[in-house]
Amino acid sequence: MKKAVVNGEEIGEDAVRFELDRLVKFYASHGMGAEEIRRNLPRLEEKALEQAIGAKLLLDRARQLDIPVSAADIDAEVAKVVTQVGGEENYRKALAAQHITEDAFRKELEKGAKVNRLVEQACASVPEPTEKEVAGFYAAHKSEYVESEQVLCRHILVKGDGPESLKKIGEIRERIVADKADFAEEAEKHSDCPSGRQGGSLGWFGRGMMVPEFDKAAFELEKGAVSEAIKTQFGYHIIRKEDQKGGRALDLVDVHDQIKDLLRHEARGRAMDRFVAELREKATVEYR
Repeated sequence: MKKAVVNGEEIGEDAVRFELDRLVKFYASHGMGAEEIRRNLPRLEEKALEQAIGAKLLLDRARQLDIPVSAADIDAEVAKVVTQVGGEENYRKALAAQHITEDAFRKELEKGAKVNRLVEQACASVPEPTEKEVAGFYAAHKSEYVESEQVLCRHILVKGDGPESLKKIGEIRERIVADKADFAEEAEKHSDCPSGRQGGSLGWFGRGMMVPEFDKAAFELEKGAVSEAIKTQFGYHIIRKEDQKGGRALDLVDVHDQIKDLLRHEARGRAMDRFVAELREKATVEYR
């Protein structure tokens, strides 16, 4: 990945990675699947670098303007973090793990707060998306709004790829399908997967989240059925399909807020692009 230098200061990898994580989470929350994200990763990395450059320019501008942020404002930000990490003790542990003092952390929060206020100023005139715009976007992208298929399964794993492993998983399956044993109990006793402690439960998962052989079998099984032995890189499995959901087309009411948030984000993004472009005209940005 190429690097950038802004006014003589190189943009660090951490800053680019932070922006990339934000992009991935944003697009994932707006319907972009894991495979599509992987395909678009080079483009997202380039966008992350540009956003990191923009963040640097915004921070420098916020410093120039000396945007005021009070101690009470920072206290409120710290309180949010404490809540997010699960309490004061976890907050202290997190600071220690990152080798950062509370004063240094508060200074970082202050920088972020100043930039956020600058962003709000730059986006103050951006109008909210109209209902007509939301409906129009939905109509143009209706085929993309389909609830992802998910299955709820239990499984039992016997490690190894030899005849003994196959024989063992076969015997377990025979007991279960003959109603001589409970699937969850067999998982607790015999599964080599940590999920055995939860009766083999894997919870809900979507397509592509498991290895291909397992994934195919799980989605093809009838509800309540137990699979034949399935061989994967981990060993032999049997799967019991508990339930399945998804696959239906989503109505506008289902995705209204999601679309409105996306349109708002894009409109504010365009406003920020214009604002950052003005800052870039006065800055020196080099790529290496």
